[in-house]
Amino acid sequence: MNTRPRILVVDDLPANIGKLFSLLHQKYDVLTALSGRKALEVAQSDEPPDLILLDCLMPEMTGYQVCEILQDDPKTAHIPIIFVTSLDSENEEEKGLKLGAVDYVIKPFRPAIILARIENHLKLKEYQDLLRRQSRSDGLTGVLNRRTFDESLSREWERGVRLGSPLSVILIDVDLFKNYNDRHGHLVGDQCLKWIAECLNEQHGRSSDMIARYGGEEFVCLLSHTDLAGAEKVAEKMRTGLLDKKYLHGASTVSPYLTISQGVACTVPSADSSPKLLLEAADRALYQAKLDGRNCVRLAQRV
Repeated sequence: MNTRPRILVVDDLPANIGKLFSLLHQKYDVLTALSGRKALEVAQSDEPPDLILLDCLMPEMTGYQVCEILQDDPKTAHIPIIFVTSLDSENEEEKGLKLGAVDYVIKPFRPAIILARIENHLKLKEYQDLLRRQSRSDGLTGVLNRRTFDESLSREWERGVRLGSPLSVILIDVDLFKNYNDRHGHLVGDQCLKWIAECLNEQHGRSSDMIARYGGEEFVCLLSHTDLAGAEKVAEKMRTGLLDKKYLHGASTVSPYLTISQGVACTVPSADSSPKLLLEAADRALYQAKLDGRNCVRLAQRV
């Protein structure tokens, strides 16, 4: 697995890019862009850079404009930007830093100095990324937490309204978990939730889908651009995937093994509805799954 940091070098002059590429390519994966628009395309892709070296003076779109756009986008605001420019002016440096750049390097630069600055900013980003992941994750199971799910649901709802695409949720409940805790103890119960979270993460499908801990022994899966039939397939895959693990449940009346019940709901988001109604529909379907004997998937009839 490639773990080398990715650095995007942005300059309208190929010769300048070549100098930085020669300096960096042995230690880093170097991406290049000859324009501001191309830089935005790379930075906003599914594999963004870990750091951007950005020229200030470029035709059509300046480095300052690129920096401002990236800083205004929550998906790219965390990427450190170092301006590398011939503009040797305190006013220009102040302008770049106020826009959100982490550093400002004047050309011609000393290779050892720019390498040290890059290394320092990459280390800082790694630490900040760790803190960001910890704030988004459930402390026990390691999957995303309820707050992160709520934020993602709101964001995907707005996207669904714009695109007219379906959005599905699956509410997941560990069957007879209180009995499990009473029989095996809370420490083993905590381990049980970790097993289930790991299994759900293995089975839920696309990398764009998300699993979160909803509360207690409940989890939730958010599926964008997925209709009801597609969400049902994901839910059934998670149910059978857990059964295949054969984790023993010594106090279940459903199965000798740990099982889950699931309620699935889907809608095309609109201004006339709300994420709350989607969750309520999934909750009703989950309740029906429990009434029907647990260890099953039930679909919401309407949202």
